Amino acid sequence: MDGSRKISVSPRPCSGRRVLAKKRGIGGIDNKFVNSVNKLHRREICSKRHRAFTVTDAQDRFRNIRLQEEYDTHDPKGHCSMVLPFLRKRSKIIEIVAARDIVFALAQSGVCAAFNRETNQRICFLNVTPDEVIRSLFYNKNNDSLITVSAYASDNFSSLKCRSTRIEYIRRGKPDAGFALFESESLKWPGFVEFDDVNGKVLTYSAQDSPGIMLLIFTKASSHVPLKILSIEDGTVLKSFNHLLHRNKKVRNFELTEVSRTEFMTPSAFIFLYENQLFLTFRNRTVAVWNFRGELVTSFEDHLLWHPDCNTNNIYITSDQDLIISYCKADSDDHLSEGIAGSINISNILTGKCLAKIKASNSFSSECSCSGNFSGCCNKSNKHMHSSRIRSTAAEALEDITALFYDEERNEIYTGNRHGLVHVWSN
Repeated sequence: MDGSRKISVSPRPCSGRRVLAKKRGIGGIDNKFVNSVNKLHRREICSKRHRAFTVTDAQDRFRNIRLQEEYDTHDPKGHCSMVLPFLRKRSKIIEIVAARDIVFALAQSGVCAAFNRETNQRICFLNVTPDEVIRSLFYNKNNDSLITVSAYASDNFSSLKCRSTRIEYIRRGKPDAGFALFESESLKWPGFVEFDDVNGKVLTYSAQDSPGIMLLIFTKASSHVPLKILSIEDGTVLKSFNHLLHRNKKVRNFELTEVSRTEFMTPSAFIFLYENQLFLTFRNRTVAVWNFRGELVTSFEDHLLWHPDCNTNNIYITSDQDLIISYCKADSDDHLSEGIAGSINISNILTGKCLAKIKASNSFSSECSCSGNFSGCCNKSNKHMHSSRIRSTAAEALEDITALFYDEERNEIYTGNRHGLVHVWSN
């Protein structure tokens, strides 16, 4: 859980793989200029902005956020006449991805729908054949395309197939205009494909082609580490090469830092925050931040996760790695929730402070009467007002959220629930 997503071969639907940590470079700043003007310039465009400014900015961004739209991924007729029966059934949303003005929602059944945020219409389904079950989504920002990882009934769902489709084609309603990826790979069990968004890499494991080998790592030389790949069957050297070392980069020395069990309980999952060289850990619905010395850096206030199994589909970490947005337990004094609806909490990762919260008692849809704290609620100039087809109340939309995504460019939160509905939370 360090910024990449691994999808293994299995007929069972995937779960728990929503972590987005996009690396944002500073770009074009020469560190040798240290005068005051350049210091201010760096501070304003650097990914690690001033903490006080970040907190104020986050509070303003989420202050008046409310339920704006509702999309439905379910089509009882199916996306084509020959669709598999279970693809016609309503099922929960397990993954949400947004790319520019399009929202993609993947249901546990394997159906994936694309919605246009400008028109609020469903554009198309991404399933291009009647027996395609989509397992996961990945937005490739390098060429503005969506990669789908699918299994098919034609081979008993025993292998994974990847397809890349330009966002522009999807916007035109042509999801079949994509092309296959990794066709030379046999991604059968226990094979897998893993997407590394941070480094822009894809790792595939072809189980049929790769067994029976081992890697030998020899003693470090002055400028490199000798490596050999051997066949386990007969010891034949299949490949021999040197891994070059950089003089100014340290090599890990396998030093073990042991922390007392009373101070650091083994987490059920963790995320490496490369921007800050820290670890975000999850245990018993709680979140904490630790450094490499095993010292607690941050404890989060008012941030008790709703799901006990740490489903990372319900967690989003911003590209600056300064905010965490999670689906949490609502306040005990929130009478509108009545123990059923949770809340969407936005917290600062470095301080643990809860900056904003979306809950039933302070969130109203765009169709509400102008009550509460949102004086602009019934502004008829809202471009989404006339096309809104919201059937759920804010409390209903906050019930049993199964997927969450934050669009940083549009400043919108998208949530999906067990009914296959997607809700848009926006200013």
